[in-house]
Amino acid sequence: MMSLKTVISTSGSGCLQAIRHYGKHNKKFLYKDGQRYGNIIYYPRTPDHQDPPVEPAKLFRVQRIKPVKGNPYWEKRLLKELGLDGKQGDFTVVKNIPENNARLWKIKHLIQVTPITFPHGEPTENDIKHTWLKENGECIVTKEIGPVEDRIKSLESFEKDPKRLDTDLLKRDSRMKWQNPW
Repeated sequence: MMSLKTVISTSGSGCLQAIRHYGKHNKKFLYKDGQRYGNIIYYPRTPDHQDPPVEPAKLFRVQRIKPVKGNPYWEKRLLKELGLDGKQGDFTVVKNIPENNARLWKIKHLIQVTPITFPHGEPTENDIKHTWLKENGECIVTKEIGPVEDRIKSLESFEKDPKRLDTDLLKRDSRMKWQNPW
């Protein structure tokens, strides 16, 4: 807390001089409603505040966003171990385990970490060919769609349609318009 003392100067001029004292505040007194989670003390805004349940991601998408040049050898070594020593936009997928998290923490200023989510369920071995990973961390799995009778019928009717624009017709038409523009 700040206390303000007024002291009359003894220099004989009789002017007032203000002196401020910044004392140490008592953290236990100011922050007494904290909840301990391991080594971390959390201070909620309201006493009845409950955090929503969080399911941690199983995988991280790690992308290098800063250049390697000018960094110490241990950071370059960690980037090489993760496979991020190539182009700057390259990314890799890393398991969410304490060993990898410690590595990522050491190079956190060089990378961008995005948790991978599976909005349509986790892929199986058969779905690997039909899976792609977006930049926001969504892993999209598309199932293979077999032939549908309606699609086959519509394809046949489209191919038999005389008004259909095929490549030969388009070439002839564009050539005619090129030769006779007016």
